[in-house]
This record gives sequence, structure tokens and C-alpha cells, in this order.
Amino acid sequence: MNFLQTVLAFVVCLGSLIIFHELGHYLVARWCGVKVLRFSVGMGKVVWSRRFGPDQTEWAVSALPLGGYVKMLDSREGDLGDLPPEDLKREFTRQNVWKRIAIVAAGPLANFLIAIVLFAGLYMHGVEEPTSKISVRASEPAMAGGAPTVAWSAGLRSGDVVTAVNEQPVAVWSELRWNLIQAAIDKKEARVAVERVGQGRFTFVLPADALATLDLEGDVPGKLGVGVGRPAPVVQEVIPGGPAARAGLLKGDLLLSVDDTPVGDGIAFIDIIRASAGKTVQVAVRRAGQQLVLPMVPQAEQAKTGKGTVTVGKISAYVEQQPDMITVPSSPIAAIGKSVARVWDTCTMTVKMIGKMITGEVSLKNVTGPITIADYAGQTARMGVASYLSFIAFISISLGVMNLLPIPVLDGGHLLYYSLEVLTGRSVPERFGEIAQRLGMGLLLTLMLLAVFNDVARLL
Repeated sequence: MNFLQTVLAFVVCLGSLIIFHELGHYLVARWCGVKVLRFSVGMGKVVWSRRFGPDQTEWAVSALPLGGYVKMLDSREGDLGDLPPEDLKREFTRQNVWKRIAIVAAGPLANFLIAIVLFAGLYMHGVEEPTSKISVRASEPAMAGGAPTVAWSAGLRSGDVVTAVNEQPVAVWSELRWNLIQAAIDKKEARVAVERVGQGRFTFVLPADALATLDLEGDVPGKLGVGVGRPAPVVQEVIPGGPAARAGLLKGDLLLSVDDTPVGDGIAFIDIIRASAGKTVQVAVRRAGQQLVLPMVPQAEQAKTGKGTVTVGKISAYVEQQPDMITVPSSPIAAIGKSVARVWDTCTMTVKMIGKMITGEVSLKNVTGPITIADYAGQTARMGVASYLSFIAFISISLGVMNLLPIPVLDGGHLLYYSLEVLTGRSVPERFGEIAQRLGMGLLLTLMLLAVFNDVARLL
């Protein structure tokens, strides 16, 4: 069922974005008076088609689902000598350069517009997210040297509520994560403003050198020692006959420590228990104002993970884990403003990442392909409509940016040609364009192979 859901989520996501991208080209071409011969979803051989409209445009579905195209009347694709004069006026290359620029740019701009609409709708509706309350891990795992985490060394502590990062307001976890990633990409320090219950407001600095060396793949805040803030670890249920029940643990007990290691939340407690299979641990709890120490032995069980089957400890008890959540709806005007800013920030971050990959500052492992996209599409679809729509918006932005790269065969390559035509007053020589197309296709295929290789490596 999960596999089918993943495939469906991927097809809906990519298929809808391809259609909107090509509709951008199509609508602006029609507006500029260019005759459109075919609108295809997919590449390669046409497997289904119908003709509609005054120009009898062919609307088609093609065999290869990764892509699409709009075929316009174009003298570069054949002899048009037999066409009537009124049709020749609607040929693409006979249009002035500004019309051609508008037609080519319309596809990526449609992707950005869809992302703005999706984000604006989510902001107006309000998305339930974890608040900016954080948990802070004191030290790295023993396998990583056991050194204090960056966040702990800077002075951040569990229970702090982050209000701003580098003077950018923060209200929810996604905004905190976003600002930390941007600071890491820019290789600058992150000034984190927090409110600490009963103590006031403070600002702590995560140093630039620590952020600059981060691997930006995965959980960036986690690599700094920062996690979502969760409530105190109170026992919600104890299953009769399990290790917890035999040790005397009761519903309502507040968990304090395991073997003198403090546990700030339920996740920290679970992590320690999972790593203690078959070992006797001393669990300190507070019950009715008194502190007790309960010896218990987590039962060893086999569990499947992304790295295979591992042995974990379980005590048959449930602990509070749900973080504090907040829903903040915005007015239509505020939502549009926030969505435009979000799209702009995502575009600039994507361009910076691409630039750092080219210069070698960021690993090429960050290049992802259809397998990873499908995996995330399935995951977000299972998380809910809001998460899935946010994912579609992000992919739409990524498609828009990638298509604007100055690579021949992409929209950005054609825009580069037309920009040179504006500057020089003459079009790019046909022979030069043919060579550039071949080089661009080779580069694009190389990137696709790299993306698929990275996808397979992640799976393995």
C-alpha cells in the first residue's frame, strides 16, 4: 500500500507541475500570436492524442513521463514554404526577441507562481507545526567522540523558545530550521535569540566555523545538537507484565534520569532505553513529590531500520512525546507577502547550493533524482495534505530554478541566446547553437545519471 501511495503521490506531484510549466509556455505563445502545434505531457513517442481549438493543436500524452514540451510552428524544424502567409506570420523565429524571451521564460515563471499560490493558501489556512521551543543535546554520541554539541557549547538549553535567528523572526520549528540552513550556506554565524522561562531573554551565537563545516543533507539542526522541544517525560501508560510494570513504574511518573544521565524529554529517554537491551538500568522518577530509583532491565527485541535489523531495548511503557504545536493563520495580503518571500528565499538558497556544488564547497551527494523525490512525495502524502502541498511547492520552485540554468536544451539556455541577441543585435549562429545543444544534452544526461546514482546509494 505504501509503495502504491508513493507512486501515486510522485505521479500527481510531477505530472501536475509539468502541465503547469508547459501551460505557461502555451498560454504566452498564444498571447504572442505564435501557432502551437502540439502540447505534450511526457517525452518520446506519442501514445494518445486529440486535437482541439481553432488551430487544431494536438494535445498528447507521450511514452516517457519525465518531462513535457510545447511544439510551436518553427522554421528550424522543417521547410515552411508551402504555408500560407497568415501562418508564416505566426512562426516562432519571426517574432521579435522580447516575445521569444516571454514565451521561454513563461514556463519557469509558471512554476514560481504555482508555488506562491500553494504557500499562500497554506498560510491563509494555517499549518499546524511544532513551536520554536527546542531541546538541546549536551554531547555527541560516544561514537562521535562525546564532545559537547555546538548548541550546548554556545549556551542554548532545552526549554528555550527561539524568537529570532540573525534578527529574522521565528515562531515555528520550520522557520528556525530554515534560518539555520541559510546561515550554514552563507558560512556566517547564527545569532539565536531565545526566551528562557523565568529568566528572561538571551542571545547566543552559533559560530560561523561550526556552521560552515556542516553537511547540509538531512537534519541540520540535529547536527548542531538542536531538536524539537518536547514536554517533560511523563509516563502515559504501563503495560502489565512488561519490564516497566515489574520494576514498579506507574502512570503519571515523571522520568528524571537513567543511570544518572538526565532525560529532558520522552525521546531522550527512549533513546537510552533502546541502547540498553538486556542491561540493568537505574531509572530515577518523581512520584507524588518524592524521588524514587527503579532498577529495570529493558527487554531485547529485533527491530528493522534503514541499515538492517538491530537489537533494541523495550520496557513496554508509553511516554509523552508530542511537541507543543501551533497554528498561525495569516490574512490574504500577509499570506501572499510571506509566500513570495518564501519562494524568493528558496530560489536564492537553491542557486547558492548549486554554486557551492560547482566550486566543490558542497558535496555532489546533495544532487537528488526521481527516486528520492518519489520517496519524499510518499512520506509527505502520508503526513497530511499540508505537508504534501508544501512539498509540491518546493519541487515546483526547484523545477523553475533548474530550468533557468544557462544550459542549452533548457529554458535558461534559450534565454541566454536571446539575451546575447539583445546585446549584439543579431541571433546566435545556427552552427554554434547545434554544438551547444549537444554539449547541453551531454551535461544534462550526466546530471541525471549522478542524481540516479545518489538515489540508489541512499537506498543502499
